[in-house]
Amino acid sequence: MGIFRRPREASPVTPPAISEFWEWWAQARPTIEASLAAGPDQPEPETPGEGLSAEAIEELSRRVHRIHSALQWEIGGAEDRAPSLTVTGGGAPELRGLTERWARSAPSGAAAGGWSFHPARQPDPEMLAQDLALGDHEFDLEYVRLGMRADTDRARVHITAYHPDFLFVSEEQQLQVALNVLHWALGEDDVARWIGEVTIATEAPIDALPPSMLAAVVEQVAEPFAEPAWLTGEGRTPRGHPARLGARFPLHRQDYPLCDLHVAISVPYANSNPDRLPVEPSSGALRAFEKKLAKLGDRAVLAVHETGDGLRVFHLYADPDSGVISELDQLAAAWPEGKAKVASTSDPGWRALAPYQP
Repeated sequence: MGIFRRPREASPVTPPAISEFWEWWAQARPTIEASLAAGPDQPEPETPGEGLSAEAIEELSRRVHRIHSALQWEIGGAEDRAPSLTVTGGGAPELRGLTERWARSAPSGAAAGGWSFHPARQPDPEMLAQDLALGDHEFDLEYVRLGMRADTDRARVHITAYHPDFLFVSEEQQLQVALNVLHWALGEDDVARWIGEVTIATEAPIDALPPSMLAAVVEQVAEPFAEPAWLTGEGRTPRGHPARLGARFPLHRQDYPLCDLHVAISVPYANSNPDRLPVEPSSGALRAFEKKLAKLGDRAVLAVHETGDGLRVFHLYADPDSGVISELDQLAAAWPEGKAKVASTSDPGWRALAPYQP
């Protein structure tokens, strides 16, 4: 068992480029709407802002990339739907908090001008009946079929994607088709939550289904995990004594998009058995401490706790802009059985959790 010991870090702030983006957007929106109404100078099916002029695309891209160079954007909304702007990290967990802060800073009500703003690609089942142009090839998505294998132990659905035209295109295009279909069927966040391995097939999988059925399959896999569950395990501390581990499962980055900060609270306990594991009254005090952590809401989520050698370490992910760190400092300072310590570090990709995932 590896007990985390991390230095304390200052809370990050929302990048100035986000507020600068919305200041620019307020001035640029009429020009963008006029460009969309006029149609593109040169139609490009792959352009994320189809209908925009080249100048508008270039400026919008520049403004988004000032927030982060890896962000992508899309403008949606058909003739019968209100326009929307999506800024996405393309599924990268370390960018999810950034796009969430961008969306939460967006204008609302009358100031939005009828636009909606999204921090991740939204489901759009109507697109599954359309054609998708990639390069010089056009895919009729009506022919897509998905093999779906439910993995209840990992709360995932593994996908095998098939289209008859996969025989004639590159692996990159095959994967692009599959990912677009998954995003349109579920939305980007639910793909990250529930989809596991994605493989490509050049022959239709046995019992393959149309993408429109994917949401129902995912719903069945997700249903048992509507309430938080904990996985438990045992191991050894670096000193060779027994250790116990608890990990919340499943725990999805997308459910706590602002929680970019990993926090480790190290809590010593005074009463233990010969294996140096807690006994009463310390075990009861630790349970009470954990209950207080569970009441922090969306500001911080308890992910893992490790126990052994007279120490329990609680691992949380916290919103650095919420003020919750000061509350955790106060909780630690009030612990009666020794000096509890709070250490934090930026971990927007939740990489510290990787060793604890099944």
